[in-house]
Amino acid sequence: MLPKLVDLTYDLFRSFDRAPTAEALNACLLRAVARLGVESTFAGVIPMPGTPRVRQAAHVLIDATPRGWTEHYFKAGHLERDPTIRRLTTDPTPFLWSEIEPLYRRDPAATRVMDEASSFRLRQGFTVPLVTLDGRVAGFSFGAERLDLSPELRGMLHLVAAYAFGRSVLLSEGPVQNPVELTPREREALQWAAAGKSEWEIGEMMSISEHGAEKHLRSVHRKLGAGSRAHAVAEAMRRGLIT
Repeated sequence: MLPKLVDLTYDLFRSFDRAPTAEALNACLLRAVARLGVESTFAGVIPMPGTPRVRQAAHVLIDATPRGWTEHYFKAGHLERDPTIRRLTTDPTPFLWSEIEPLYRRDPAATRVMDEASSFRLRQGFTVPLVTLDGRVAGFSFGAERLDLSPELRGMLHLVAAYAFGRSVLLSEGPVQNPVELTPREREALQWAAAGKSEWEIGEMMSISEHGAEKHLRSVHRKLGAGSRAHAVAEAMRRGLIT
């Protein structure tokens, strides 16, 4: 089996190199690892402590998790409670989620994170801790309803995660996006949204109605192709439209 895994890994690396966008890269990755039982992937840099929840999603590089999970995760503030985050920031070795269950089952908040993940078909997983060139901790997770990985497959996924993460960083920094122009009022509304303000609060600060604030944010979502407020903030930050 090992020679076949090596060939598969090299084939994956070549396909990663040909991918024009992070989305194309992840689609290629998902097709390949699906044969191992992997159903979703997620990768990003761990935000600094104290980062507002609405800005945490800006640190995500790859997100192919079940619909609704990522938005729920950040909105619920799960980053501070997630036992997989706690583990990868304290131990550099890859791990199965089942391996840390004896630890997080003693913590009701951590147990809640994992139980809610299970309801989104993220019952089992494998996480690879990574470190960026500037020394920041990152993580790459493979998830599924059921995941059975031999030591050889874990080693392959460790290598694949590191390479895919590096390629995603390069692609996210490259000129792969069409220019987006926001009006001054749209930019202001989004900046307040990034600070965690509600539509009503944004309207008060901009001296407009709540409906007017919602209209500006809807326009921003449309221009950025964002499906949620967190997604819009993350996309705008990556494009340098807000700080």
